[in-house]
Amino acid sequence: MECTVTWSGNACFTATTGSGHQVAMEGAAELGGKNQSPRPMELILAGAGGCTAYDVVLILKRGRHAIENCEVHMRAERAESDPKVFTRIHYHYIVSGKNLRQEVVERAINLSAEKYCSASIMLGKTATISHDFEIVNTCA
Repeated sequence: MECTVTWSGNACFTATTGSGHQVAMEGAAELGGKNQSPRPMELILAGAGGCTAYDVVLILKRGRHAIENCEVHMRAERAESDPKVFTRIHYHYIVSGKNLRQEVVERAINLSAEKYCSASIMLGKTATISHDFEIVNTCA
């Protein structure tokens, strides 16, 4: 895996991933940012959310469950002094589909948290991670 980050002035940077995609990011306003792009730590949190959501969807699809949507809302706390690592992260999953059972969704989330989501497992080295979920069953 590769990535190149290029400074584009003030507190703004552009990341170019090995797969050829670009993501703008910038520092906070008090450090010169203009609030036009996400902060680098926001992207780390977003990456973890994408990683676990991908796992949950894939696990449920492979189990032939009728999943229609998956959202992960996250709330994180950071250390007050440098390095300001994440110290707590809470994931709230909202999984929608037809006839989804609580134990099936819970198993998919636990498999992601304990085995598959590399980003969350890595962040768990500094942060206490918790999760809960709700199921929105659509008409059968």
